[in-house]
Order: sequence, then C-alpha cells, then structure tokens
Amino acid sequence: MFVSFENMPPESRAWVYQANRKLNPTEEDSIHQLAQEFLGSWAAHGAALRASFKIMHNQFLVILVDENHNMASGCSIDASVHFVQQLEHHLGLNFFDRTKVAFILNDEVFLESLNDLKNKVNEGTIRKNTLTFNNLVRNKQELEEQWLVPAEQTWLGRYFK
Repeated sequence: MFVSFENMPPESRAWVYQANRKLNPTEEDSIHQLAQEFLGSWAAHGAALRASFKIMHNQFLVILVDENHNMASGCSIDASVHFVQQLEHHLGLNFFDRTKVAFILNDEVFLESLNDLKNKVNEGTIRKNTLTFNNLVRNKQELEEQWLVPAEQTWLGRYFK
C-alpha cells in the first residue's frame, strides 16, 4: 500500500538508487506514476507492504518500506529491484552504476568516477567539507541525518590525511 513519504516512520527501511544523470521533469512524472502503481500493489508473501518513494535532487530514487507493518521478503526485494530495472529500460538510464560517487558542488549534484576521486581531491575539486552522498543509509532516519555528509567523514577521508 502506497503511503506518503512524510508519513513513513523513521525506522522505515530505505533503498537509495542513484541515477547516472539528472532526471528531466517528464522522466520524474513517469517515475511518480509507475512507482505509485508498483508500491500500491507491492507485497511480501501476499501481505501488502506499507511503502513510499521520493525523487531527491532530481537524481535519486528513494524507496521506503515500513517493516513494522510487514517485513519485506527476499522475493519482494527482488521485485522492487526488478521494478527499478524496468524504470531503467523505460527511461534509458542507469540506477545501478556503483562506479560513481555523488557530491554537491556549486549547489548541483556532481558524479565522479571512483578512478578519478584521488585526483579530484588533490586538485581541490573535492574538499574535506564537500557534501558527499552516502547511499548506504539503512532507514529513513539515517537518510535524513546521514545521507549527505562531508567527504572527510566518509571512506574518502583517507585522501585528506
């Protein structure tokens, strides 16, 4: 069952999908429609999941499930991954490229290849206080409090020593 993002509890399980490029308004509208349909019927072993989503920074799809209501099963998680893969195919983008790290630079989301991160730190493009997206947050509360953190507080901190 689809619930508004704001009404999801802090402990709701979270999955963050980073697109390989900024979404345009038409793509966002399409995701809104398709995600509401998917989450409205998303279930685990026949039991409805209380779920929501939000597109953030025009680049990230965040899916939440309230496991206080019903637990997401392996099959239901697989179904959500399949849904995101369908979005990729439908929109011609990639939500599963783990070779890029996202930052906020000049008030915009900036993606940088893992291979070029050390160079970007050395040249000063990425600094200790550059806000970095931690897409491994586990729940809504962590999303709100620990998703955007200074680069020095992430694994990139070793490049600032």
